[in-house]
Amino acid sequence: MNHASLAERLGYRPDDRLLIVNCDDLGSSHAANLGIFRALRGGLATTTTLMTPCPWVPEAVTMENGDDIGVHLTLNAEWDTCRWGPLTGAGSLRDAEGYLPRTVLETWEAADPADVHRECRAQIRHAIQLGIDVTHLDSHMGTLQLREDYFEIYLELAVEFDLPLRLSGAETEAMLGFEFRGPAADAGVLFPDHFVFAPTVGSRQPALAALASLPEGITEMYVHPAVDGPELRAFAPDWEGRTDDLLLVTESSDFREAVAACGAKLVGYREIRDLQRETRAAG
Repeated sequence: MNHASLAERLGYRPDDRLLIVNCDDLGSSHAANLGIFRALRGGLATTTTLMTPCPWVPEAVTMENGDDIGVHLTLNAEWDTCRWGPLTGAGSLRDAEGYLPRTVLETWEAADPADVHRECRAQIRHAIQLGIDVTHLDSHMGTLQLREDYFEIYLELAVEFDLPLRLSGAETEAMLGFEFRGPAADAGVLFPDHFVFAPTVGSRQPALAALASLPEGITEMYVHPAVDGPELRAFAPDWEGRTDDLLLVTESSDFREAVAACGAKLVGYREIRDLQRETRAAG
């Protein structure tokens, strides 16, 4: 068994501090597409995840150019004036209005697990069919990460498509009531060592706090960058957090200085995916 840390296996020193800055919600809006690609190409963001059921996915596909893009597995459509349904059309994944449910609890209460598996698989396959070189998986609103039976689907898909996963930190296992990091590791699925949780959209405070005491190993944090304008303000009640996230990772001297001060090296998910596939292929 290889006891080296993930950082060492990627070619870094065991005491290096590596940082993944993921942009959630690619494809959800024109504003998000503009903000995310600006953050990736002119800012400190290193990767993003695509919401394949969403209306602005075709535009996102035309804008990508070899970027590090995963799939933001989507079982919810939380906004009031911009919503989307399941790719598979599964009835158990639709609310009374015909869209994916607004809340995680609504999904858990109504969804057939078989429909969940088929839908999430369809979302990954759709991204691949669109030409995306998918680098990893994460879960919109945490729906697949926060309950054990849903996590099992999440892990099955990571194994099937041989992709790394976003997982919360080991300290959250007791709170959630089930182990997930050990089962993922046993299945040969890779994941960052640490995760920075932002309780609301707008990651400035948790991100800066995390950088002030960034641990050794690989830490993932996430942001929701979007360009301000009438479109964003019309559907996103949290638009201020989204526009501030764009400023945070593109123009904020505080963020850049905090990254430099802790000596963090910026990394994405593609190199983790490639390591996972090489390791699994070797047996």
